[in-house]
Amino acid sequence: MRRVVITGIGAVTPLGNTAQETMTNLREGKNGIAPISRFDANETGITVAGEVKDFDPTLYMAKKDVKRMDMYSVYAIAAAEQALQDCGLIIDESNADRVGSMVSSGIGGMETIQNQVIRMSKKGPKRIAPLFVPMVIGNMAAANVAIKIGAKGNCSSIVTACASSTNAIGEAFRDIKHGYADVVFAGGAEATICEIGIGGFAALTALSEETDPTIASRPFDKDRDGFVMGEGSAILVLEELEHAKARAAKIYAEVAGYGSNCDAHHITSPNADGSGAGKCMLLAIDEAGIAKEEISYINAHGTSTPTNDGAETTAIKYAFGDYAYKIPVSSTKSMVGHLLGAAGAVEALACITALENDVIPPTIGLENPDETCDLDYVPGQPRQTEVNYTLSNSLGFGGHNAVLCLKKWRGN
Repeated sequence: MRRVVITGIGAVTPLGNTAQETMTNLREGKNGIAPISRFDANETGITVAGEVKDFDPTLYMAKKDVKRMDMYSVYAIAAAEQALQDCGLIIDESNADRVGSMVSSGIGGMETIQNQVIRMSKKGPKRIAPLFVPMVIGNMAAANVAIKIGAKGNCSSIVTACASSTNAIGEAFRDIKHGYADVVFAGGAEATICEIGIGGFAALTALSEETDPTIASRPFDKDRDGFVMGEGSAILVLEELEHAKARAAKIYAEVAGYGSNCDAHHITSPNADGSGAGKCMLLAIDEAGIAKEEISYINAHGTSTPTNDGAETTAIKYAFGDYAYKIPVSSTKSMVGHLLGAAGAVEALACITALENDVIPPTIGLENPDETCDLDYVPGQPRQTEVNYTLSNSLGFGGHNAVLCLKKWRGN
């Protein structure tokens, strides 16, 4: 089978408006969570989030185009443009049909939905914006990216809640591996820090009510009380190895394996026995063709919710047995919050920087470990250690599990 490598990266996240800035801050354990500034969130009972900061969309598109899109699409285009520039690929009629766009969103244009429902309520249904539908539907980040860069291959958006962008990267990997594409721009985008987004997840009792941004997202901590909403986008350029070598492209890492399955258990809670996510990790390891003991680091889904963190800990033990206690595991959601459908793509960046620099990003805010969460969660500070293979776990509402296995690039 054809090998698949990562040759370009782009991102807009709570930790930076480029992929490199984001990865540096992840590696250093910086906190991108802060008080919500976009609207008065007091009535929701939630006061902090991982907002994108000082972002200028006109660096990537004209003002009129920004107005014609929801912010989740704007974030995706910015990340994709960065990734295109980073990878150095020229897309033209000679290769456009072999370049794909797989960019997922768990929710799509939530803020546009909110604003237009308010407008309809005040002014009537005939005053709904003409572009309402193409602004909100979940495939439009993928479509807008494809239009912007000229990618005419497979263009799709996989919606599996918080596993969406990991599934997008995994399916892009399979498309290239099996010969359906040479290059795919893959990742996710989300923009849900608005009244209905925060209020909706608060009504579900899923969000942290902590007011201190330094400890609001504290995965695996005994005092955790919910996740912190994040926003943004991350896009990876996946490319067939020989295609990348032929144009002397920079290679960040290799995609070695991918797993995807379902708990078939509950609409919001993972299976407490860990079997679904555990089997999914084993699927990714099996496709990579490696032993379990070769995994150097696991980027956990690690949402900081009471239910998820214990179940994921059990899942890691299900997959690795006693070796689970020897694997460093961290949750970078402690730094950026939970980007929902875009979370897995950002966490793939965390794995890339771990592989490139032999530094494991920490779980910040973890001060009082839960007795049921008894693995090595790299609390507080980054850790220097050799990293050769990583797993990135994404677990979505509905029981969706997706896992990527990335491999250090050594030039062969």
